Amino acid sequence: MSDKTLRSLGRRRLLHFAGATLALSVTPLGLAGPRQPSILAVRVWPAADYTRVTLEHDSPIKFSHFTIENPDRLVVDIEGIEFNKVLESLSGKVSESDPYIKLLRAGRFKPGVVRLVMELKTRVAPQVFTLAPVGEYGHRLVLDVYPENPVDPLLALLQEQSRSDRPLQQAEELKLDEPARPASGKSDSKAADSGKARVNRLITITLDPGHGGEDPGAVGRGGTYEKTVTLAIARRLKARLERHPNVRVALTRDGDFFVPLGTRVQKARRVQSDLFVSIHADAWIKPEARGSSVFILSEKGASSTAARWLAQKENDADLVGGVNINVKDPFLARTLLDLSQTATSADSLRLAKAVLGELGGINKLHKSSVEQAGFAVLKAPDIPSILVETAFISNPEEERKLADEKYQEQMAEALARGILRYLEQNPPPAKSPMARLG
Repeated sequence: MSDKTLRSLGRRRLLHFAGATLALSVTPLGLAGPRQPSILAVRVWPAADYTRVTLEHDSPIKFSHFTIENPDRLVVDIEGIEFNKVLESLSGKVSESDPYIKLLRAGRFKPGVVRLVMELKTRVAPQVFTLAPVGEYGHRLVLDVYPENPVDPLLALLQEQSRSDRPLQQAEELKLDEPARPASGKSDSKAADSGKARVNRLITITLDPGHGGEDPGAVGRGGTYEKTVTLAIARRLKARLERHPNVRVALTRDGDFFVPLGTRVQKARRVQSDLFVSIHADAWIKPEARGSSVFILSEKGASSTAARWLAQKENDADLVGGVNINVKDPFLARTLLDLSQTATSADSLRLAKAVLGELGGINKLHKSSVEQAGFAVLKAPDIPSILVETAFISNPEEERKLADEKYQEQMAEALARGILRYLEQNPPPAKSPMARLG
């Protein structure tokens, strides 16, 4: 059935039932009945991992969905709403480059029911679910379109390496570019310069740009989004680290899409990471707060009230970004257990100190020592993990710096120096032959 036929049929049915609809919508007192839900906004977030379509509405809705083959389509019927201009604009929301969606359209199916039809480019395993209001968002209906065969982070990393001219098989001794001496802050540079250890195998580092997609993170007064800043810095840091032939870098996201906290940890483990660095630019309730910080996981409580508040705010990212709680993944459940992390915690602390020392050379430190809190994204039981707060995006001066490409490059340089200094002094143990080749 064409869009034109669908619309025409919908008009005739609406006219036929107009009298009955009016009679039902007026109470004996002459007052209007309950207002129907209305679609307020539609957002589409395409990515290699999956494409998300979000329909935001002002009150709860009922829906059903099913798939059709030859050609592959996802159909969603939404009850109790009428077709409006927001839904009419749906077809223009999908780009040609979307990896999974070919076309998305909506029309009146019958009175009070709108049908969404998603034409697909490949076989998918869709998830359709609702989210309750949170933060700046109202009710949301989410259509997550995952490929039938999920993207393998390790395979994707190997394919990226094979497309570059960097030799994957040959690992050289790690050589550190000497930075300018820090203008302020404490640094472990002297310790790192003496008695350097040899790093002569392939090192895998996972960088985690915080937030993304439906979850913007903190927003500065000037309108700068945390999710934009963290991705920009992560990309620059990746390029700097990969100047070294025996360093390869994976990103938990390389675009503007949402990644659940547990999936970020899972991706790091799937690519057999030696280090995990989560990058953020958060906010505080007072604009005067400023400076860079580095956190590690605490299993015994936060090192300060501010650290506890910050960890809770970051852990709420899944609520804002939108996780389908009906999907039970036993692997992720195991990943997020508070396992014994004695050895990993010690390495995380050494990594955090090395990075904090370098950050003191380009920015004021919010705290002169490494902080601790219960960040869910740091709970990989076998990977040294840190979370870096590059600066306070809620501070107008630091927001301007974070949005500046030159400062982003300085931040990437400082982070790279800290990471590489740690590796010089704490070379990861040898991996199995399979891990070295992979």
